Amino acid sequence: MAERVRPGTAVAGLPLVRRIVLAAARAGFADIRVHKALAGAEDLLAGTRAATLTADEPDTPRAARRIVIVPANIVPQPRWLRSLLEADLRPETLYVDPSLAAVIESADPARVLAGATRHRSAGELLGELRSAFAECDGAFELSGRFVLTARGDVRRAEAWLLRGLIKQREGFMSRHFERRISLALTRRLVATRVTPDAMTLVSLAVGLVGAAFFLAPSPAYQLVGALLFLAHSILDGCDGELARLTFRESRRGAVLDFWGDNLVHVAVFGCIAVGWTLATGAAWPLALGAVTIASGLGAAACVFRRTMLDAAPAAGASMMDRLTEAFSHRDFIYLVIVLSAFGRADVFLILASVGTPIFLLLLLWVGAARRRA
Repeated sequence: MAERVRPGTAVAGLPLVRRIVLAAARAGFADIRVHKALAGAEDLLAGTRAATLTADEPDTPRAARRIVIVPANIVPQPRWLRSLLEADLRPETLYVDPSLAAVIESADPARVLAGATRHRSAGELLGELRSAFAECDGAFELSGRFVLTARGDVRRAEAWLLRGLIKQREGFMSRHFERRISLALTRRLVATRVTPDAMTLVSLAVGLVGAAFFLAPSPAYQLVGALLFLAHSILDGCDGELARLTFRESRRGAVLDFWGDNLVHVAVFGCIAVGWTLATGAAWPLALGAVTIASGLGAAACVFRRTMLDAAPAAGASMMDRLTEAFSHRDFIYLVIVLSAFGRADVFLILASVGTPIFLLLLLWVGAARRRA
């Protein structure tokens, strides 16, 4: 007989009940209650906004309220919970989906909560609610949650969560090659004490070490540098994956990740330029490096302001989004690898010294158009 899934079962580094609570908070739920039979040890909910649901509710809501019931064997995505919170429903009607997740908007929420305290399972609670309210099948999105029926489902649930971290608009090689490696690493790291910020610093160190190899004209050294540059890109994916998987995203982490990545780009461009100058004795490669670095930092500043500081997208933001996407794609790394294998990283610097200023001018033009709109 399959072993039953317990609320404390770890799913991608978090106890199941804690993952549900953190996903609900991320989805925008202001009031989160966990049944006293499921809360278990206090550390499962420590540091969260959840309260234990008991028979004596001093803060029982009196006004009409939407209540979402999530069984303790569901691994939810925040977007799925948000869809339940925002769905257009008829009042005093019970909506239930096949996983026994349910939503009801009632003028008497205390009645529903009182029923919840009397039952230990979602099935028992829904049995009572079905006798008191009209019922409709929930037309809910089913792809946003994973139902655990036995402990053997945990690994499949973790794989499902990891697949959800892949952004469909990433570059081809990033999506089909780099993400496979970074997700495999993240799956192992999530059960350790390694933090997203620590992974950012590790990827930054690997990228800076790789940049130093471009000081040499030797194809072997340049290829090592390019492969370390690729390793930096792969490891740089792990920090965001760890943060999103364990709900540890932070503004500080996002800033560190963004500018750490750009520091590596500056170091790579700078070392290619210096190495070229050392090999030829000419000073003009330094000028190419300076143009590339200056325009790259300018473009990064534009992207940073758009993604980190703007409160909401403005008119014309769709074009900015597309340009930002193009800037974030890292498939150019494979061109660096091919050129470096022949000792011609300098060719990449020439291309970057032309393309990066053009990209910066496009960002400035789109930004000006947004402000005029």
